[in-house]
Amino acid sequence: MCVVLGLLLLLCGWLIPAHPRAVEPSVLQSAGHNTASLTGRGVELTHIGMFGAAQLMSRAAQNANLPDAKDLAAAIETTAKKYPGVQAWGVSGPGLRAYFPKPPKVTGSNDLSFTDFVVREENRKPALDVLAKSKQPSVQVVLQSRALTNTTTFAPSQTAGGEAFDAAVVVTALLLEQQRFTASLSNDIYSAASQANGGGNTDPLEQILLDFLSLGQRLNWGQLVAFVGKMDDAGTLHDQANWVRNAGDQLPALFSAVELSGNPKAVVQYLNSFHDTGLKDLAAALPFNAGGVRALLQSNHRLYTSNARQTASEFEPFASFVSLAANYCWRTPAFALILKWLLYFSGGFLLAMAAHLGKPAVSVLEAPLQVRGIHIAREILFALGFLLVVLFLSEPFLAPEGPAAALPFRLRIPTSGIAIQPGNANIKASFMDYKSKVIPMLLFFVLQGLLYISSIVKLAEIRRQRVVPRMKLRLLENEDHLFDAGLYLGFLGTIVAFIISSVSAQHHFDLMVAYSSTSFGILFVSVFKIFHLRPVRRKLLLEAEGEPAAAATANPGPSLASP
Repeated sequence: MCVVLGLLLLLCGWLIPAHPRAVEPSVLQSAGHNTASLTGRGVELTHIGMFGAAQLMSRAAQNANLPDAKDLAAAIETTAKKYPGVQAWGVSGPGLRAYFPKPPKVTGSNDLSFTDFVVREENRKPALDVLAKSKQPSVQVVLQSRALTNTTTFAPSQTAGGEAFDAAVVVTALLLEQQRFTASLSNDIYSAASQANGGGNTDPLEQILLDFLSLGQRLNWGQLVAFVGKMDDAGTLHDQANWVRNAGDQLPALFSAVELSGNPKAVVQYLNSFHDTGLKDLAAALPFNAGGVRALLQSNHRLYTSNARQTASEFEPFASFVSLAANYCWRTPAFALILKWLLYFSGGFLLAMAAHLGKPAVSVLEAPLQVRGIHIAREILFALGFLLVVLFLSEPFLAPEGPAAALPFRLRIPTSGIAIQPGNANIKASFMDYKSKVIPMLLFFVLQGLLYISSIVKLAEIRRQRVVPRMKLRLLENEDHLFDAGLYLGFLGTIVAFIISSVSAQHHFDLMVAYSSTSFGILFVSVFKIFHLRPVRRKLLLEAEGEPAAAATANPGPSLASP
């Protein structure tokens, strides 16, 4: 019964899709139920005239192989035929006709770079003339920056190569003129421009202009408007621009994640946390609707798929259990994780209990060594060790991802003939990524702690055995190898760390991690022997030496008779 019940608890724990550093698709599916879908949001954008944004979401749906991706593509095609101007600008309405006498030419791929369009002189100068008549203070202060001569990133507007600066000013001023920003981002732009025009540092303004210039090089006007309209500050803008520059084929997924979640800052924080896999995980979360994307961002965990658990969830009764568990993992992740660990612990405890009950009866010679109830402590220790091993072997992504080094970039404008490179591309590399060392050090510490507790349990067992003190001293000597096991484990951990470090460059253990194993072993063994074993041995030695005197007192020899 203990074996069957223990295995059943282990199975239930395994079916719960809860992880300390990962989230599974079943949890995202539960979170995305009855929320806006990728294709549904694309159709809405098409109906309100945001043609360019709907195009990118259609490409993301096709990349994700969604079954209704063709419906969205058909809706976009119908709108393009009905309103030809929408395809040129990526947005319906009068658009930018007042600023540009000639509309953009639609290419066969429908990928129109707004920056490439603005940077041309026949488009840039008319737009500057119209913007100069703007009554908005923020637009005027940005246009005044064209008089700057102390720029560090751009060439000044009035010099050779200044067309890049002018193009960035036009893109930014157009967005300000049409009130496409949040109030906080508009204030950041106004403050940066005022500081630069007043003789202060020009780097904040130039960075903002460079971000808009690079975004416009990869998006058309409608896509640019939709993408920057939800950003709260210049920091989020800068991070998003960096990720757009490096997104490549994943740009539709990045754009769709921002659109579905409505939280560009959370998207940036997630990508900065998981620079190697973030874009891929965001693309994988798109089929689970807006709720699934928000759940992934809120968890701040990597996406993990267990093929075995996914296969098991296709059959009853496992499917119902996994669905219920996934709902709890989404709503109360801490409770689901604790429940999973309790099931693992209870399963290990019952298996240890089964091993105890299945042991043959002890001999008459060992009967005095049996201590009632001590096996419960051993089974608890086994359950803790079993839980640790299961977590170490089964939990994904226990070691955190290291920080990425930000590489400088070059932005090439076709008609300017120069490449723009940020002048403050400083790379700050961390001297020590302490997070990558916590997991192995914690593992060594817990293992040493379990050995320490097992030694205390064994010491308590010997103290309670029904034998004479001299026999207890002999039994303590017999357990010397157990009491020194922490040292052996510490040396083994250090050796294994050095072997892994020398063989595999991907699994790097530095000296702190390697020597921590031996250090923990010395610490725990020293504490046990000095504060636990030594007092017990001293007491037993005194009791053993007092046995002959006590025996002589209890059995005195024959006394001499008095005369």
